[in-house]
Amino acid sequence: MTPLLSVIIITKNEEHNIEDCLKSVDWADEIVVVDSGSTDETVKICKAYTDKILVTDWPGYGLQKQRALEMATGEWVLSLDADERVTPALKQEILRVLPSTSCDGFELLFLSEYCGKKIRFGDWWNDRSLCLFRRTKGYFVPSIIHEELKVQGTIGRLKGHVDHLSLPDLSVVLKKLNEYSTLGAFQAHQRHKKCGLFMAIMRGLFTFIRGYILRLGFLDGREGFLLAVSNAEGTYYKYVKLMYLNRTKS
Repeated sequence: MTPLLSVIIITKNEEHNIEDCLKSVDWADEIVVVDSGSTDETVKICKAYTDKILVTDWPGYGLQKQRALEMATGEWVLSLDADERVTPALKQEILRVLPSTSCDGFELLFLSEYCGKKIRFGDWWNDRSLCLFRRTKGYFVPSIIHEELKVQGTIGRLKGHVDHLSLPDLSVVLKKLNEYSTLGAFQAHQRHKKCGLFMAIMRGLFTFIRGYILRLGFLDGREGFLLAVSNAEGTYYKYVKLMYLNRTKS
């Protein structure tokens, strides 16, 4: 009998996150973990919850997610990251909806934290992601950053949400800002995009105005301001890095 739901997770050095993630989905029929060479206790922790674990290299977010998808056997697949947790309300909704729905995929609502505060406005307001889908209807685009899922068919929305502990403190903020701006610049360079300093400044400034003012990020208080600043910095450095990539590889 085909399992109803497979959960797929990609990991690397997530011993501080992964167990809470796994506990939140231990009711699923199958859990698949693809690890890219953790040097901590991540894999050991995962073995207590599943025997479907692959330790391999790191080809980028999209390709790694696709590897995990190809290991899944469930009729439905839920794609999560180690810093995400399925809430009890969402669990009940998934179990109720999946056996009888005519949809081929669902967008889930993500409630993310920035330095310990749940963010409800700004660029993270109404943050929805397509991550629950029929296995035979979906695939991941082979991108190096921010994996993109494509699903053929009807897409619905569930009311429950996923708790996302994405940026717990400033050290993680700065680490991810640097990592994502580098990957984003490289991806833009591969697409032959051009950028100068003025464009980098203006894109960073617009990102701040959009998140803090237009999308009411100021209603999240101090963390709303800090998030708008770090998002603007990420955008600015992405385009500055692209500018230098274009110079050195032209």
